[in-house]
Amino acid sequence: MKNFIILSILLMNSFSFLNAQSSNSSSSSVFEFKIVTSVESIVPGGIGRSRIIENGSEVDYTQFTTVRSKEGKDKTSKNRGDVKIDDLNETTLVNFYSMAGINFQNIASNDAIITSLLNTYSKEGWELIHVASGVESDAGKEDGNGIFITRYYFKKQIK
Repeated sequence: MKNFIILSILLMNSFSFLNAQSSNSSSSSVFEFKIVTSVESIVPGGIGRSRIIENGSEVDYTQFTTVRSKEGKDKTSKNRGDVKIDDLNETTLVNFYSMAGINFQNIASNDAIITSLLNTYSKEGWELIHVASGVESDAGKEDGNGIFITRYYFKKQIK
Protein backbone atom coordinates (compact mmCIF):
# COMPACT_ATOMS: atom_id res chain seq x y z
CA MET A 1 0.00 0.00 0.00
CA LYS A 2 2.82 2.38 0.92
CA ASN A 3 4.55 1.70 -2.43
CA PHE A 4 1.28 2.35 -4.28
CA ILE A 5 0.89 5.75 -2.58
CA ILE A 6 4.50 6.73 -3.32
CA LEU A 7 4.14 5.61 -6.95
CA SER A 8 0.89 7.58 -7.28
CA ILE A 9 2.54 10.73 -5.91
CA LEU A 10 5.50 10.34 -8.26
CA LEU A 11 3.20 9.89 -11.27
CA MET A 12 1.11 12.93 -10.34
CA ASN A 13 4.27 15.04 -9.96
CA SER A 14 5.56 13.81 -13.32
CA PHE A 15 2.29 14.71 -15.06
CA SER A 16 2.28 18.13 -13.38
CA PHE A 17 5.86 18.76 -14.51
CA LEU A 18 5.11 17.67 -18.08
CA ASN A 19 1.98 19.81 -18.19
CA ALA A 20 3.91 22.84 -16.91
CA GLN A 21 6.64 22.25 -19.48
CA SER A 22 4.22 21.95 -22.37
CA SER A 23 2.31 25.09 -21.37
CA ASN A 24 5.56 27.09 -21.04
CA SER A 25 7.07 25.90 -24.30
CA SER A 26 4.72 27.68 -26.69
CA SER A 27 7.47 29.42 -28.65
CA SER A 28 4.97 31.15 -30.93
CA SER A 29 3.64 33.34 -28.12
CA VAL A 30 4.63 36.99 -28.24
CA PHE A 31 4.17 39.21 -25.22
CA GLU A 32 3.95 42.90 -24.50
CA PHE A 33 5.51 44.09 -21.22
CA LYS A 34 4.75 46.97 -18.89
CA ILE A 35 6.51 48.29 -15.80
CA VAL A 36 4.74 50.42 -13.20
CA THR A 37 6.69 52.01 -10.34
CA SER A 38 5.44 53.18 -6.97
CA VAL A 39 7.59 55.60 -4.98
CA GLU A 40 6.52 56.07 -1.38
CA SER A 41 8.24 58.76 0.65
CA ILE A 42 9.55 58.00 4.09
CA VAL A 43 10.37 61.64 4.78
CA PRO A 44 9.04 62.70 8.20
CA GLY A 45 6.40 65.41 8.41
CA GLY A 46 4.68 64.58 5.15
CA ILE A 47 6.89 66.85 3.05
CA GLY A 48 8.01 64.10 0.65
CA ARG A 49 6.29 63.13 -2.60
CA SER A 50 4.73 59.71 -3.14
CA ARG A 51 3.48 58.59 -6.55
CA ILE A 52 2.69 55.70 -8.85
CA ILE A 53 4.47 56.33 -12.14
CA GLU A 54 3.35 54.79 -15.44
CA ASN A 55 5.10 55.29 -18.77
CA GLY A 56 2.69 56.74 -21.34
CA SER A 57 4.72 56.27 -24.52
CA GLU A 58 6.65 53.66 -26.43
CA VAL A 59 10.40 54.04 -26.73
CA ASP A 60 12.93 52.28 -28.98
CA TYR A 61 15.82 51.51 -26.63
CA THR A 62 18.23 51.02 -29.57
CA GLN A 63 18.20 54.79 -30.20
CA PHE A 64 19.90 55.25 -26.83
CA THR A 65 22.37 52.34 -27.05
CA THR A 66 26.09 52.60 -27.71
CA VAL A 67 27.50 49.46 -29.34
CA ARG A 68 31.08 48.56 -28.36
CA SER A 69 33.33 46.03 -30.08
CA LYS A 70 37.05 45.45 -30.50
CA GLU A 71 36.92 47.69 -33.60
CA GLY A 72 35.66 50.59 -31.51
CA LYS A 73 32.26 51.92 -30.61
CA ASP A 74 29.22 53.21 -32.43
CA LYS A 75 28.09 55.87 -30.01
CA THR A 76 24.50 57.03 -29.86
CA SER A 77 23.88 60.64 -30.84
CA LYS A 78 21.32 61.01 -28.07
CA ASN A 79 22.09 62.72 -24.78
CA ARG A 80 20.50 62.27 -21.35
CA GLY A 81 17.87 64.91 -22.04
CA ASP A 82 16.65 62.93 -25.07
CA VAL A 83 16.05 59.86 -22.88
CA LYS A 84 13.41 61.61 -20.77
CA ILE A 85 9.82 61.05 -21.87
CA ASP A 86 7.03 63.61 -21.62
CA ASP A 87 4.06 61.21 -21.53
CA LEU A 88 3.54 59.63 -18.13
CA ASN A 89 0.81 59.10 -15.59
CA GLU A 90 1.35 60.14 -11.97
CA THR A 91 -1.07 58.77 -9.40
CA THR A 92 -0.85 60.50 -6.04
CA LEU A 93 -0.05 58.41 -2.99
CA VAL A 94 0.36 59.61 0.59
CA ASN A 95 3.61 59.55 2.55
CA PHE A 96 4.40 56.86 5.12
CA TYR A 97 5.09 59.48 7.80
CA SER A 98 3.06 62.35 9.18
CA MET A 99 4.15 64.90 11.80
CA ALA A 100 3.46 62.36 14.55
CA GLY A 101 5.51 59.57 12.93
CA ILE A 102 4.53 56.52 10.91
CA ASN A 103 0.95 56.81 9.70
CA PHE A 104 -0.80 53.43 9.30
CA GLN A 105 -3.85 55.03 7.70
CA ASN A 106 -1.59 56.38 4.94
CA ILE A 107 -0.11 52.92 4.37
CA ALA A 108 -3.61 51.41 4.13
CA SER A 109 -4.64 54.18 1.72
CA ASN A 110 -1.65 53.49 -0.52
CA ASP A 111 -2.40 49.76 -0.41
CA ALA A 112 -5.98 50.45 -1.54
CA ILE A 113 -4.81 52.60 -4.47
CA ILE A 114 -2.14 50.10 -5.55
CA THR A 115 -4.65 47.22 -5.25
CA SER A 116 -7.05 49.17 -7.46
CA LEU A 117 -4.30 49.62 -10.06
CA LEU A 118 -3.35 45.91 -9.95
CA ASN A 119 -7.00 44.84 -10.28
CA THR A 120 -7.50 47.21 -13.23
CA TYR A 121 -4.48 45.80 -15.06
CA SER A 122 -5.63 42.25 -14.36
CA LYS A 123 -9.07 43.01 -15.83
CA GLU A 124 -7.32 44.44 -18.91
CA GLY A 125 -5.49 41.12 -19.42
CA TRP A 126 -2.13 42.05 -17.89
CA GLU A 127 -0.44 39.34 -15.81
CA LEU A 128 1.70 40.44 -12.86
CA ILE A 129 4.89 38.44 -13.36
CA HIS A 130 7.33 39.99 -10.89
CA VAL A 131 7.60 42.57 -8.13
CA ALA A 132 10.89 44.14 -7.04
CA SER A 133 11.33 46.64 -4.24
CA GLY A 134 14.04 48.57 -2.52
CA VAL A 135 14.55 51.20 0.15
CA GLU A 136 16.81 54.20 0.46
CA SER A 137 16.35 55.00 4.10
CA ASP A 138 17.38 57.50 6.71
CA ALA A 139 21.17 57.58 6.98
CA GLY A 140 21.41 59.14 10.41
CA LYS A 141 20.64 62.16 12.52
CA GLU A 142 21.09 64.76 9.78
CA ASP A 143 19.40 62.78 6.96
CA GLY A 144 15.61 62.84 7.05
CA ASN A 145 15.24 61.58 3.49
CA GLY A 146 14.22 58.23 2.10
CA ILE A 147 12.02 56.39 -0.35
CA PHE A 148 10.45 52.98 -0.68
CA ILE A 149 10.32 52.05 -4.36
CA THR A 150 8.46 49.11 -5.86
CA ARG A 151 8.42 48.02 -9.49
CA TYR A 152 5.55 45.93 -10.80
CA TYR A 153 6.30 43.95 -13.98
CA PHE A 154 3.39 42.89 -16.19
CA LYS A 155 3.02 40.94 -19.40
CA LYS A 156 0.16 40.44 -21.83
CA GLN A 157 0.03 38.11 -24.79
CA ILE A 158 -0.22 39.86 -28.15
CA LYS A 159 -2.89 38.19 -30.23
